[in-house]
Amino acid sequence: MGLMFAPLRRYFDFSGRSRRLEYWLFVIFVVIGEIIAMVLDAKLGLGGTVNSSSEVGDGTASASFNVSGGGPILLIFLALIIIPAIAVAVRRMHDQDRAGWWILLPIVGPIMVMFIGGTRGPNRFGPDPKGGEAVDAQAFT
Repeated sequence: MGLMFAPLRRYFDFSGRSRRLEYWLFVIFVVIGEIIAMVLDAKLGLGGTVNSSSEVGDGTASASFNVSGGGPILLIFLALIIIPAIAVAVRRMHDQDRAGWWILLPIVGPIMVMFIGGTRGPNRFGPDPKGGEAVDAQAFT
């Protein structure tokens, strides 16, 4: 759970490195927070709608849940979360030994942030967040 909220503890920290696990746990936190904010907006009559339905019959069952739109609670949540979201993405690029500006590349940047692992051992942006050491190529010769 600690990694899920690490980007919030490092709110304005654009330096250093972050693991993929930290990034993905933060994404899960943001998605859950957005859903909760949209439901609260809809239930409090501030904007958006919440629809749910279920059906059971003849050995089959189906259920659906639809949340649409948002209101001020969702906007406040998104405003509070944008800086740590950008910061953790920049630190993911640093983990791959790339400048944080790579996140601005359409399609390529987000794919690199989400799926490509970091460099082993320390790099120019700091120590390995996994605590690993770089593999010395000469050790194998």
